Amino acid sequence: MDNAGKEREAVQLMAEAEKRVKASHSFLRGLFGGNTRIEEACEMYTRAANMFKMAKNWSAAGNAFCQAAKLHMQLQSKHDSATSFVDAGNAYKKADPQEAINCLNAAIDIYTDMGRFTIAAKHHITIAEIYETELVDIEKAIAHYEQSADYYKGEESNSSANKCLLKVAAYAAQLEQYQKAIEIYEQVRILMSPHIFPSFITITTLALEKYEEMFPAFTDSRECKLLKKLLEAHEEQNSEAYTEAVKEFDSISRLDQWLTTMLLRIKKSIQGDGEGDGDLK
Repeated sequence: MDNAGKEREAVQLMAEAEKRVKASHSFLRGLFGGNTRIEEACEMYTRAANMFKMAKNWSAAGNAFCQAAKLHMQLQSKHDSATSFVDAGNAYKKADPQEAINCLNAAIDIYTDMGRFTIAAKHHITIAEIYETELVDIEKAIAHYEQSADYYKGEESNSSANKCLLKVAAYAAQLEQYQKAIEIYEQVRILMSPHIFPSFITITTLALEKYEEMFPAFTDSRECKLLKKLLEAHEEQNSEAYTEAVKEFDSISRLDQWLTTMLLRIKKSIQGDGEGDGDLK
């Protein structure tokens, strides 16, 4: 069966499901077998959704899964309802990111009501990723990563919580919320590159000395030596020394795009650098 045939079959299933829903609302049928017709409609909506998926009609698939989710809730089948809302969200992700978020939020509401916070946290991450890549709203992405971290911590899943917090810290720095970023890195206490290194980009010499006292092994690291050179160059407003220090480090350990952006932002603040050439090397 080609895609057109699958869509036709899906449309027919949707129509049959709607008939069963309407029939379940009649007085006599409500007394005798109303729930049975709702259950049949749920199954038909789900089958229609899968046919739409095979035809790659993602919006129609998402809508059909949503209809199934609402009927499952009517039948007090919370788990099945949440599952259908997640299926709807996954379908909508390919066509309508905002509607995907709406469906995933509906699933999250059900899971939190059921006390399934780990699953809710996972879906908050999915929403955050949609805001990152599709809707490009970093502040909303941060909010969902923070909520995910909160749920994970409540379930003692500290490793998963820390991963979310590191995303928050990276985006906070990108939004020039440096204090928030530093506080998160201190809270997470990760000592190895690349996680702890970004938090040092914006700190003072006194703060660096504090970290060296707390973590003596950090003193001999290449990252610590780079930071001292950068702090010295910044204090002296020497953009050439700053650029040379970065170039030397990058020749051995490649800097990722996020670090490059942060370092370039600091370089542009050095007096005498003017508008700069937009390059660290």
